[in-house]
Amino acid sequence: MTASFPTSALAPDATTPLILALPKGRILSECGPLLARAGIVPSPDYADGDSRRLRFPTDDPLLDIVRVRPFDVATFVAFGAAHIGICGADVLMEFDYPEVYAPLDLGIGKCRVSVAEPAATAGTDDPSRWSEVRVASKYPNIARRHYAGRGIHAEVVHLNGAMELAPGLGLCRMIVDLVQTGSTLKANGLVETEVIADVTSRLIVNRTALKTQPEAIGAWIARFRAALETGG
Repeated sequence: MTASFPTSALAPDATTPLILALPKGRILSECGPLLARAGIVPSPDYADGDSRRLRFPTDDPLLDIVRVRPFDVATFVAFGAAHIGICGADVLMEFDYPEVYAPLDLGIGKCRVSVAEPAATAGTDDPSRWSEVRVASKYPNIARRHYAGRGIHAEVVHLNGAMELAPGLGLCRMIVDLVQTGSTLKANGLVETEVIADVTSRLIVNRTALKTQPEAIGAWIARFRAALETGG
């Protein structure tokens, strides 16, 4: 189903800024050099994690930045509240919004969506013989698709944090989570047993905004593409 879009957001007048949605946290700091190469200079407090502000001007009067949770970037762009965004491929895989177009792999925020389980029991059973499995994850759709592709029914316990506690407390057999270094898994007695997908951050745009404002949106895509090329 196609998302419903507020007309004012998708087709602002010539004096209304476009909105660039950026994710809070680790990726926000990695965005800094890329934004600079793209010629975007945000207000100084946009990267302040203690700031209560969520919307920030830039040196371009026709571009504002909003800072939202990583999982929410794609939603803001899909529904037209933001026209452009930077979003992890994991989020795009989980939500699969038809109105989100991802023209550029930005090569930042590198990590992976992986299966992990207790080190003490990893490898002691043959997954090809399973018919069902209980998994904890903040990625229920990714987890279900992954196991369905192997003919396994996945009962997904949806958690948003403290995933590593779940197997040890008997909540599930394994977890599907985002892994960067694996140190948190190791600290909690888990091992990474399978990589479902490698993840990087993508530039995303709203398809309707691209159709209604091709010059403005297209120019920003071109600037980010040039920033990638000059970044080596």
